[in-house]
Amino acid sequence: MSDMMQTTLCKSVSYDGIGLHAGLPVHMILHPAAANTGIQFVRADLAGTPAVPALLPYVTNTMRATTLEKGEAKVFTVEHVLSALQGLCVDNCIVEMNSPEPPVADGSSAVFVDMIKEAGIRELDAVRNVHAVQEQHLIQEDDKFIAILPYDGFRITFTSINPHPLLGVQFFDAVVTEASYVKEIAFARTIAFTEELEMMRKLGLGKGGSVENAVVYDRETCLSQLRIDDELVRHKVLDIIGDLSLTGKQLKGHVIAVKSSHKLNNLLARQIYEEMN
Repeated sequence: MSDMMQTTLCKSVSYDGIGLHAGLPVHMILHPAAANTGIQFVRADLAGTPAVPALLPYVTNTMRATTLEKGEAKVFTVEHVLSALQGLCVDNCIVEMNSPEPPVADGSSAVFVDMIKEAGIRELDAVRNVHAVQEQHLIQEDDKFIAILPYDGFRITFTSINPHPLLGVQFFDAVVTEASYVKEIAFARTIAFTEELEMMRKLGLGKGGSVENAVVYDRETCLSQLRIDDELVRHKVLDIIGDLSLTGKQLKGHVIAVKSSHKLNNLLARQIYEEMN
């Protein structure tokens, strides 16, 4: 398969689960889509099955997760599905859901990677939309920042600094390819802290979370079984891949981040989007 041509799935595949924050049951189907469709989320449970494209102009919230909204079509916590599609270079896909939130699955993107592999990927008769970043972009907030530099490929270098005694400083660097995404990134689960969970519950968030689908830390210990010592920083990279996919193109650039978040990722994506347009 050529790196230059757009792709989609060979067939539809489905998965049943619950959403991380709303805790609602959801039936999600990944469908093949025509060239230049991009990634679209369809709400099958709403009248007229409204859709929202996975593009920056439709992002309405980045608190703890990424929310997309267009008219009646609202979906949130979409970054893990988007990360899997981007990581495996799927350019066009209809994500149909009968609930506002994709399944949390195991808190990583591994289930979605498996779905994509089960469906198979096929090439389309259209040239892939690629954007090579032309200049440095930087977003900084206190001691957090994320930047992107021109680079022939897609590389992410992330430093996580956390005061928890079991976490401290974690560093991860990878040239993101389909192979490295599947082997080094996709399995890393989202992280939560018990003191945050109480606050999240009051905000109506995290209702579908558990020690199975998130790596949960209390003040001193880890309540979950880690898959790898630096699972936190690898998941941060997984999130960046999903958040930057909202530019609507495969990117070429070197992302360098320290303690970045969905908010900062989104602000960087907006700068890249402005450069593109």
